[in-house]
Amino acid sequence: MNAHAMIERFDASVIGAQLDAEGYAVLPSCFAPHEARALAQGFDAWRGETCDAGRIPAAFAPVEPGGGELRYFGESLPPLLHAWREALYRWLVPVANRWQVLAGLETRFPAEFEAFLDANRRAGQHRPQSHLSRLREGDRLALHRHDEGEQVFPLQVVALLSAPQRDFSGGEFVMTEQRPRMQSRPMVVPLALGDAAIIASAQRPVEGAHGHYRVKLKHAVSRVRSGERIGLELIFHDAP
Repeated sequence: MNAHAMIERFDASVIGAQLDAEGYAVLPSCFAPHEARALAQGFDAWRGETCDAGRIPAAFAPVEPGGGELRYFGESLPPLLHAWREALYRWLVPVANRWQVLAGLETRFPAEFEAFLDANRRAGQHRPQSHLSRLREGDRLALHRHDEGEQVFPLQVVALLSAPQRDFSGGEFVMTEQRPRMQSRPMVVPLALGDAAIIASAQRPVEGAHGHYRVKLKHAVSRVRSGERIGLELIFHDAP
C-alpha cells in the first residue's frame, strides 16, 4: 500500500492520544497480506549483499541462544519500507516534539527525515538499525530498547509479517513500562498479519500529580511455541 494512502486512513489525533495513554498504537492492515509475505520471504535474500564503500552490509546478526536471527537492512531498505519510513517520520514528528516539550528536553526534531539523518551523521551516528527478525520454535526476543546516541527519535514502528495461529503460535509482542517507585507495567500488543504498531522506542512522558515525568520502556517477543514468526522493526535514528 502507498505510504501516504495508508497514513490517511488513520486519525492523527486519535493515534497521538493512544500513544500518550499507552505508549503504543496499533495500525491494522498496514501491509496487504501479499506485501507482508513478500517482505518475510526476502529474509534470506539479504545474506549475500555486498558492502560498498561507506555502507553497512545487511548481515546475519547472531543473538543469545534461543534469540532467533536478526537481519539488518543497512542503508538498502526495500523501496516500500524506505517510503514508509519517510512518510511515518513526517507524520510522527509533531508527537515526538510534543513529547520532548513535556519531558523538559531541549532537542527538537526537524520536519523532514533527511534533515534528521543529517543530524544523526553530525552526532556520529552512522549505523542503521532497522531489521527483520526470524523466530522459530523455542526462540524469543529478550527485552530491549533503542536509545543509543545523542539523536534518539522517541518513536519507532514494529510490524508482523507472519500469521498468528497459522504460521506460528506464541510469539506475542510485549512491552514493559518502568515507572519510578512502581512495579513495571507489562503490555501485550495485539498484532495480526500485516499489522503495524507505533511504539515508544525507549521512554515517554507520563502525567503525574506534579507535572510530567519520563518513564522507560522496553519491548520483546515472547517464546514461539511452534512454527516460524517473522517481524519487522523500523527505526528512525541510527546508532553510533
